[in-house]
Parts: sequence; C-alpha cells; structure tokens
Amino acid sequence: MKRNIFITLVILSFTIGSQAQIVKIDPLTKSVSQYDRSDFLIELKGAWDNPYLQEEITLDMLVTTPNGKNLVIPCFYESGESGKVSTWMARFTPSEIGLYQYQFQLTEKGKRKDLSKKKYFYSAQSKLKGFLKVRDNWSLMFDNGDLFRGVGFSLCWESRINDDSKYFKNLHEIHDRYNYNYLVPLFSENGGNFCRVWMCSWNFPIDRKDNFNNNRYTPSNEYFNPSAVKKLDQFVDLCQDEAVYVMLCMGQGDVAADHNFFISKVSKERYKNRLRYIVARWGYSPNIAMWEFFNEIDNIQFRNSKNPIPSEDIVSWHDEMSTYLKQLDPYNHIVTTSISHRDLEGLNSVENIDINQKHIYNNTTVIPSEISKYVTEFEKPYIIGEFGREWDWSKCFDDFSHEMDIDFKRGLWYGIFSPTPVTPMSWWWEYFEARRLIPYFRGVREINDRMIDAGKGEFISVTVKAVDLQSFGVRCGNEVYVYLFNPNNTTAITDVEIDLPGLNNKYKGESFEPTTRVYYEMKNVEESEGKITLKGEVLGSACEIVYILTPQ
Repeated sequence: MKRNIFITLVILSFTIGSQAQIVKIDPLTKSVSQYDRSDFLIELKGAWDNPYLQEEITLDMLVTTPNGKNLVIPCFYESGESGKVSTWMARFTPSEIGLYQYQFQLTEKGKRKDLSKKKYFYSAQSKLKGFLKVRDNWSLMFDNGDLFRGVGFSLCWESRINDDSKYFKNLHEIHDRYNYNYLVPLFSENGGNFCRVWMCSWNFPIDRKDNFNNNRYTPSNEYFNPSAVKKLDQFVDLCQDEAVYVMLCMGQGDVAADHNFFISKVSKERYKNRLRYIVARWGYSPNIAMWEFFNEIDNIQFRNSKNPIPSEDIVSWHDEMSTYLKQLDPYNHIVTTSISHRDLEGLNSVENIDINQKHIYNNTTVIPSEISKYVTEFEKPYIIGEFGREWDWSKCFDDFSHEMDIDFKRGLWYGIFSPTPVTPMSWWWEYFEARRLIPYFRGVREINDRMIDAGKGEFISVTVKAVDLQSFGVRCGNEVYVYLFNPNNTTAITDVEIDLPGLNNKYKGESFEPTTRVYYEMKNVEESEGKITLKGEVLGSACEIVYILTPQ
C-alpha cells in the first residue's frame, strides 16, 4: 500500500512539474510613460513544435487601462526549448495616464493553461503624440489631437548586391549611401516625415532562410530570420529618432502569392501567425503609421495573364485579413493595400481597409482628379503610394532628366492641394538623391505645416482660373493657398482668378518659390465681390509657384 502511494505521489509530482505555467515576469522598463514603449520579459514552461504558431501556443498580456478599457497585447517568443523554461517578450505602449493593471495568459492548443497574478504599473504623462488615426480625407490625427499630413517618399529598400537596373546598376549598388541609416536622416532633415518601405526577399526578409540579394542579412534556419528581425527593430528605432512615419508593406512572406495563397485555410492560418508576430514585435510603435498588405495586388492577380486569380478571392482575403488585423492590433493602426492601375471590384469598399491606394506612372497630371474621384466614390481617404515620370528601369532617365525632376516636384504639390493625407510618394529614391533633389522636400513641408497651422485642420478646395496653366487652390482658415504649374513650352502671362464666395476682406499676397524657399511680396492683388484677382502674373515654361493670400 505504501509503495502504491509513493508511486502515485511521484507521478503527480512529475505531472505538476511538466504542466504549462508562467514562471516569472520581469518588467524591464522601470519608468513607464504615455505613448512610449515599455518591455516585459516573461519566462514560462510550455509545449510546442513551433512557438510561432498560435494554434500550438500563445502568450498574451491582458491589460486594463486607467479608463477601464480591456486590451489584449500579443507577446512573442524569444528563446528556449519546448518543455523547459523559455523566454518571451511583451512590448506595450500605453495611451493613457494613470494606473494600469496587467497579467499574462498562457494558452496551448486553444485552452488556457495559466493566468498570472495581477500586477500594476503607473504611466506618467509625456510630450509624445501617440498613434496616427484617420481624421478625414485631408489629414491624419495623433492620439493627442495634433494634426498630421505626410510629406512622403518611397524608400522601399536598401541597396541590393545585384541590382537589375540597366543604366543605374552601379548607382543603386552604393551600399554605404543607399541604406536607411543614411537615407532616413537625410530625408528627415530636409522636411520629409513619411516613407513607404517593403518587407520582401531582399529587404526585412523575416521569413527567408538565405539568398537575400543583400549583404545585410545572415542565413538562418530559424522560423523568423534573426538578422532581418534585428534590422527591422533598428529601422523602427531610427524612424522614431528622426520623427519619420512609415507605411510598412508586409507582402506575403517567403511563399508564392498564387491562387492557393488566397483561398487555402492552411495558407491563411500561416499568414495570420505572421501578422501576429509582426504586431507583437513592432505594433507598439507609433512610427509604424500604416500596415499595407500588398504592393500592387493587381499585378499579383495577373502574374499569370492567361489564368488570373479571381478578384472575389483576393477581395475576400483582404476582408478576412483586415478584420483579423483590426482584432489583433490593440493600437488600431491604419490599414491599407495597393493596386498598380487595375481596380478589383469590391476592394475599395472593404470595411477594415481604412485608406485606399494606387500607383500612377507616366501620367502625373491625372493625380488630382484620380484622388478626388476615388474619395468621392468610396468615401475613404486615398493615397498615391507611388508615382513617377517613368516606371521602366530599362530606360536611361538621364535622357529626360529634366522631365523627371519636374515630375517629381509637381507630384508633391498635387498632393498638397488635393484631399489626401499623404503626398504622392515618388519612386526612384536613389536617382533623385543623386540629383540632389531631397532638399526640395523642405519647401513642400514648409507650406504643408503652414496650411495645417492656418486652418487647424480645415482644408477647403477653391476654384482657381489661370488660362493655359494648371491651377489649384485651398482655403485653410482665413488663408488661401494657390499652386500654379506651367506645362507649356512658352512663358505664360495671365490673370489668376480665385473664387471666394462671401469674400469681405482685403487680402495681402506673397509668392513662394519652392526650390529656393524665397517669399516675395505681391503688389497686384485685387478684390471684387466673391473673387480675388492676381493681375498679370508671369510664369516660365515648366515653372511653378505658390501664392499665399492672408486677410489684412
């Protein structure tokens, strides 16, 4: 009898010792503040074949905010073996001031295995702004109420080992120049505050084992590549330091985006696990402004032109994944995806896609009308995620470099004067950096910030008439802004008429030359009932000018 009791006790002791359990919680951030990251290290015992698959194991941080809101913060695996003590991390950014309650929940195969005791921390007030949310078609807003309009640029990847550009291969392969540590600070110090980057086989390839076409990553058999994960960590930190906000294009990972990808339950579950890791590791950051699912999903759809992927399957996938992402992401980041030029029926109306997006090449003139059309039809903000005078990298841009420069400049202003929260983002970042055009962002940012300050978020389009010139106008509060571009081969001399119904003020005017950022006082401003006229304005061929009209 005693022998049987001893055996029972041994078995019971072994069973208890091998149960999934949270062993230790270590808050690594000693002084927690609003809108700033706080880290927690968790040690636990759990069983899994793959700790990155939520169908096998998950760890969540359950948070109750000072205002009583309940949040679920996904945590991520760091190191350790199944059945032994392993290390996990939680990264959390509090949005409220005050006392937070938190505990950790360990789940295996969908069943809760352990729930830690309740603990507390206090979040102090800070001067940080928080996360960006959609405010309206013209602007975004930080959690603290500050307004934001992105002055944007594509910085989609760092230099590759073997670039496929026919004429600019040597330029694109300058590794000590075309990297984020150089480009992001350069962009920021010249007024840029928003960029778009890719996760792909050669840039932040977190799913890839080897063959990166990039000397910044190390081959690894781990489920997520440690060197790529570390590089993305560093990039997010860099963007925080430089006050640059990011549209992170996540792509499909290291798998083929074929028809099966969009309809297979297994493929969908794999992608949801990938999303969970991305949100757990980088979702804490306010500098991740937007999650973008795909770059040019229509090109993926028609990769096999004879057997394209059905639109309804791609749209259904976006509906499912955006809904899942909204449920998963405790910070409610903005969600988007992009097309090249072919709309997929229903994609622009997916409920949890916050901002719609397309890319425009060889047709920059249509940017304002395209933005207005999509905003009106789908009642969502619209972004031109890429634009350029030319998309074809087999051409020598130096043959029409002046046209490339003009296109780069006017595309930015089309965005400033259109109902979009981010300016159109030019492609060919290496080319324009080499042509010393990055400082041009300064003037765009200067006017952008002045418009926000003047209108406190009010942007009202006004009608501007200037014969044979492209003309755009916006009223921000009491100030009126006008942009003119002369697309002709001759100098234009014209009156500029600005419709202002209910006009009852005298206005003073100044012109702004975007490249030199020099202001000139205007002496030719005339007011009449409901209209301001700038008499006899002169604008050279392919030149541009901005006017600012202020009540006296």
